[in-house]
Amino acid sequence: MGSAPTPGSAERKARMEQMRRAERSRERRNRTLTIAASVVVVAGLVVGGVVLIDSQSGSRASAASGSKDSAGGSKGPAKSSKDTGHFVTGKDGVRIWTGRLSRNHVTTNVPYPMHPPVGGDHNPVWLNCNGDVYTEPVRDENAVHSLEHGAVWVTYSGKASKADVSALAAKVKRTPYTLMSPYGNQASPIMLTAWGHQLSVNSADDPGVDKFLATYVQGEQTPEPGASCTGGTMR
Repeated sequence: MGSAPTPGSAERKARMEQMRRAERSRERRNRTLTIAASVVVVAGLVVGGVVLIDSQSGSRASAASGSKDSAGGSKGPAKSSKDTGHFVTGKDGVRIWTGRLSRNHVTTNVPYPMHPPVGGDHNPVWLNCNGDVYTEPVRDENAVHSLEHGAVWVTYSGKASKADVSALAAKVKRTPYTLMSPYGNQASPIMLTAWGHQLSVNSADDPGVDKFLATYVQGEQTPEPGASCTGGTMR
């Protein structure tokens, strides 16, 4: 399913290579920070043992104060609010979520108002999205965290042809900040999702596929541009 090179293909290839280099640099930096953090943790444990007795007495005073605040209506832990809003479809067929998309880290299942979800509360661990192709369904909550990092999530239902699935997988594998997985209850055979944005198509050769990737991979909609797409979870 080859196609003639587009005028911006060289620029896009250069952009992809730049993102790959940036990702490798982040991985090296993260390893260094992990070693440094381990040293700090050990030192903290030593100091913590010295101040433990003082902390216990202080905790008793804080507990008494906390009980008083609670009786007076003080705020407890922040609770996740249900995302509200609706989609508006643009001339290019991309649906844009107009309402609020919360960004809390949660470890429970999230009742997303759309499928696949385009944002909202999500698991603290993102799904690896450095051109990763998953052959089994993945957790929405991890994938949404990847969207927050600027990834595009390509999903397909049982109505998508094997040829289209293969073509999409090849495209994803060569595109950093993308991931792909099957999705059982989506409305169209193929869907592309970014934070707050979604496109439905019927085939892999739809011109909207390349346009969506070019626009929304690390696009302006990204809440956390440049955040890692590796070092997360594989499922």
